[in-house]
Amino acid sequence: MDFTTFLWTTFAAFVTLATFSFLYKDNPFYKFAEHLVVGVAAGYFVIILWHNGLVPNLFRRLADGDWYLLWLNSTMWWYLIPAILGALMWTRFSKRWSWVSRWPMGLYIGISTGVAIPLEMSNRVSKQLYATMIVNPQNPGIDWANFWGHGGFDLLDVASGFSQVLIFIGAVAALIYFFFSKAHTGIFGKAATFGIWILMIGFGASFGFTVMARISLFINRLQFIDQEWIQHAMNPENMVNGSHWPYQLVFWAMILVVVGYMVFELVQHFSSKGKAAPAE
Repeated sequence: MDFTTFLWTTFAAFVTLATFSFLYKDNPFYKFAEHLVVGVAAGYFVIILWHNGLVPNLFRRLADGDWYLLWLNSTMWWYLIPAILGALMWTRFSKRWSWVSRWPMGLYIGISTGVAIPLEMSNRVSKQLYATMIVNPQNPGIDWANFWGHGGFDLLDVASGFSQVLIFIGAVAALIYFFFSKAHTGIFGKAATFGIWILMIGFGASFGFTVMARISLFINRLQFIDQEWIQHAMNPENMVNGSHWPYQLVFWAMILVVVGYMVFELVQHFSSKGKAAPAE
């Protein structure tokens, strides 16, 4: 690894440790990392919006027109209409003209709602209901011939008819739990109770998946610090003008910053504890 790349790797390791430092408490290192992420993300998305949004969808479509004629002579002059509506949204920052922004905002929300509702119904309702009854789209229907699973009494086989029936019953029971127009008593109440169990299993699986994903990210960052930073810092083959000391200097300077801050926090803690001692 060349020295310039190692410097950027050291900075990445510093930002990683600064983020993890929030587990101790809020501190200047964490605030630096937090502000850096927010600032870089904001700048990145502005550039993405410009190059992937405005340039191809507006300026290139009006490229055959002239700017001094306000692109009205373009063959696609109607693209000026959404451009003007977008510009009117900035009137939101004016106390006098903020009411103008309601028109493009209302149009935007109306169009977005019209586009989003069919997609949401298809992805979150229709396909979910379809999936409770059909596992294999190539062979629709419940696999009754293989009700107990492939190769015997296998309740964990998701392709078995038993699993499909269990999914369907669980979905109905979960919906019954949210039906409040009838008291949850008798058979109806037992079905609602079963629905609670189904919901808890679903929430638990979702939470477990989320935790494992976060643990995976944590392991990845530890591997990065070890394999991409520490090992390259200690690798004698990495040299600058025939010397390995620049890598070691950067590494130990980083360690000194971390250890120095820890010592500073301990001194502050014990000094404040001594000042807060109760008077006789």
